[in-house]
Amino acid sequence: MTRGVLYMVWGKDIEAQLSRSISSLRTHHPDMPFEVVRLDPVTDRTKALLEKARMMALSPFEETLFLDADTVVLDTLDFGFLAAERTGLACCINENPWARRYRGLPNDDAIEYNTGVLFFNRTSTSLFRRWEELAKEVDSAIPFIRDNEVLIMPFADQGSFAKAVSEWDRLPFVLPINWNFRPEWHGGWFGPLKIWHAYASPPPQLTELLAYYKSKDAVIQFHELKRA
Repeated sequence: MTRGVLYMVWGKDIEAQLSRSISSLRTHHPDMPFEVVRLDPVTDRTKALLEKARMMALSPFEETLFLDADTVVLDTLDFGFLAAERTGLACCINENPWARRYRGLPNDDAIEYNTGVLFFNRTSTSLFRRWEELAKEVDSAIPFIRDNEVLIMPFADQGSFAKAVSEWDRLPFVLPINWNFRPEWHGGWFGPLKIWHAYASPPPQLTELLAYYKSKDAVIQFHELKRA
């Protein structure tokens, strides 16, 4: 199979979000094949995030869009695949762009990318092999503050991915936030959204906006989420 979508899930509490994502994919790409890789449950749920580094090896497709299960496809995604043809990888900068927040990474200005939406093909095999290696080696713990107390998230996948990209002999094609919209942090945006990435469902206004931007006379505008 040449082009398709890959999901990786563990546990049962994500099934509703997975069904939502697959349904949205079928709405905009009814003929797009997809694969759901179901991983064995692990004791530490956060450690399971490191399994995402295996996505290239687990994908049956030549051209893959990896989607986290809590994503919603809002529009056609062909441009993302075409963007990945340029360098082998197309992705978005993470809402927290500083890779140095990971305990095992240098205190420099390396960029963190969000691994919940990744377009890639087999020309980036070396990058994904390196990510697999680093996922086992890098201290991916993240210190964070909650209620004025410093806590530690013990495992996360994006630190090792950021390091793998920083070592790569190419640069990824960077897509705008419209392709990986994170409503908890991205309060505003311009034009149509492509992928909504959150457990919460997209608000009805996005359906109306998508219909508006289908018109050839549509004017790109700034939009804000209406907060409760």
